[in-house]
Amino acid sequence: MSTSLEVQSEDPFENALDAFSRTIENDLATRQLTFPTFLDLTIRIKRVCDDPQASLEDIIRVIRADPLLSARIIRLANSVALNPYNRSFTSISEAVRRVGLVNVRSLAYAVATEQLAAESRSADARLVASGLWMHTIDVASWSYAITRHLRIGDPDTALFAGMLSSIGQFYLLARATAHPVLEQDLNRLGEFIGLWHEPVSRALLGALEVPKTVIDIFDDGNPYGGQWPPVELRDVHFIAGLSADTPNPFLRFNSAAKLSLLEATTQTVPEQELSALRADARDSRNGLLSALRG
Repeated sequence: MSTSLEVQSEDPFENALDAFSRTIENDLATRQLTFPTFLDLTIRIKRVCDDPQASLEDIIRVIRADPLLSARIIRLANSVALNPYNRSFTSISEAVRRVGLVNVRSLAYAVATEQLAAESRSADARLVASGLWMHTIDVASWSYAITRHLRIGDPDTALFAGMLSSIGQFYLLARATAHPVLEQDLNRLGEFIGLWHEPVSRALLGALEVPKTVIDIFDDGNPYGGQWPPVELRDVHFIAGLSADTPNPFLRFNSAAKLSLLEATTQTVPEQELSALRADARDSRNGLLSALRG
């Protein structure tokens, strides 16, 4: 009788990374994607929904700050039960009005339940997650501002897509808490997250039945060609990513190359128009931060 022994590396990090890789592969293969969002945000959503003085716009402003809850509300609004005429809802504002506050409250509690099961991150990992969140808000704000200022689509949909752009990275961060040793080397973990975030993002957005126009922001096969104003949502997202002030902690993108690409993309745009876009993005970003922090 022969016995097969699994040979492990002497590096605990490598062993943990191998185990984590198998976990993610299994998540994608079985589509068992459980993504916990931030508990403080869902508590804020609960409070604003419970506040008799809060307006619908107050509630929508808080919801916009959370990508997973936004995606679930969009999904529910597009469900057969609430959308018998098969109208496509991609705007958070329209989706909340279609879904109603009772269902918003139920979804907020469902997300909060997932959060309670999540393990706490280390202080360093919290800083990384905070940096990623700030980058996401920047990208979403730019997406919203470009779309609204140029009147080339629905600003709420652009904001929604921008908020979802880092959902795979947040998912991987949350799942990594099951392997605490990975937090001892966030640079190496970041390389892993950079490798996996696109397929994970696609799987998450597909599972949440997010509209194809939003999923297409991850389409690298049809890059932005420099047309101004941009036409496709993925082109808006590309420009927004270059315009964001806060870097993505998981993307090793040279700042000089980023600036060069942005200048090439906007070289035909008058400076006055760019200044107006920056002002719009700044206002949107501040509004999102206010909703997130209370």
